[in-house]
Amino acid sequence: MATEILMPALSPTMEEGTLSKWLKREGDEIKSGDIIAEIETDKATMEFEAVDEGILGKILVPEGSAGVKVNTPIAVLVEEGEEASAAPAPKAATAPKAEAPAAAPVAAAPAAPKADGKRVFASPLARRIAAEKGLDLSTLAGSGPHGRIVKADVVGAKPAAAAPAPAAAAPVAAPAAAPAPAASNVAKLYEGRAYEEVTLDGMRKTIAARLTEAKQTIPHFYLRREVKLDALLAFRTELNHKLSARGVKLSVNDFIIKACAIALQQVPDANAVWAGDRVLKMKASDVAVAVAIEGGLFTPVLQDAEAKSLSALSAQMKDLAKRARDRKLAPHEYQGGSFAISNLGMFGIENFDAVINPPHGAILAVGAGIKKPVVGKDDQIEVATMMSMTLSVDHRVIDGALGAQLLAAIVENLENPVAMLA
Repeated sequence: MATEILMPALSPTMEEGTLSKWLKREGDEIKSGDIIAEIETDKATMEFEAVDEGILGKILVPEGSAGVKVNTPIAVLVEEGEEASAAPAPKAATAPKAEAPAAAPVAAAPAAPKADGKRVFASPLARRIAAEKGLDLSTLAGSGPHGRIVKADVVGAKPAAAAPAPAAAAPVAAPAAAPAPAASNVAKLYEGRAYEEVTLDGMRKTIAARLTEAKQTIPHFYLRREVKLDALLAFRTELNHKLSARGVKLSVNDFIIKACAIALQQVPDANAVWAGDRVLKMKASDVAVAVAIEGGLFTPVLQDAEAKSLSALSAQMKDLAKRARDRKLAPHEYQGGSFAISNLGMFGIENFDAVINPPHGAILAVGAGIKKPVVGKDDQIEVATMMSMTLSVDHRVIDGALGAQLLAAIVENLENPVAMLA
């Protein structure tokens, strides 16, 4: 029986993608685990692995097609000697007309939601068998690539007994968000003025959606401190001189990453994320760092940053940043973390407020080091290099006093850099 191959969701935020390249042709034999296509998501170009076996009978979506919705049929897999269905190829997605907002994507069965809000990924064959047997896919564990449910997982499974429905709670009305102005209405304001209309790509759509969600749903508050950098700058110069033979050159940002990682261990209650109806307190310091790329940004995550040396953090950060700019990061390299750093100091920005990247509990906005007159310990005026930092905090996760302790620990670590190596 012919089986449809569906456009996969290769990242949690992916709703559509570009089918960049087919690596198999019609008539080719497909085995489970074969790389059959390259797909550009909202974050990167990734390889798509087959989960079922058969013959690639018909390609429905040609390579180069953009705006292909998740769970859209992109090809037909047939058994030996079987002919592919003559189903018409889906039309390539186009940008929505200005007069009407784009319709929300509809998730099909292979990516059905679980009770805990996560998506269930299943092959079309496994989905069909589950439907025939009355199985709930969300109760099964997948043995396919990336936990995908395949035929073997459903053949021997039995339907679970239906759980009693919980008593319905009275709905709580949420305040309605003000609707965004229609594109046509905005365009009317600029009739007669020259402009270029830029269509949003997948990354920019995702950034817009996530940051809008963050500002609307996360109760931000902000804590500000200045840090005296002179001791750190002198120590950095000394270390770089000693490390130059190994080709290592530490940046101020490497020290900031290390200082934050240690501070999250020193103030463990602040090393946490918001999980909807609970807080998850993390053990390790997994620190995300914003990296600007053309058309958007990535936040690759440095896991176990508190346990790594400055030189190791520096090398890993350089590698992640390069691959982020090339859009070659795998999802596990930019997902997760409990805390983020956004540094605009290299652009001359003295201070700013960053938007929290959910589900993180906080994000540190770092400005440029500026020489300023300050009052020294002996009450004498002296010139020092001062760097402004703003900690944006999710009040559901971290209260004011706890956030202040975290920021104080970061400042202490940066002003006493030698102690970070102990």
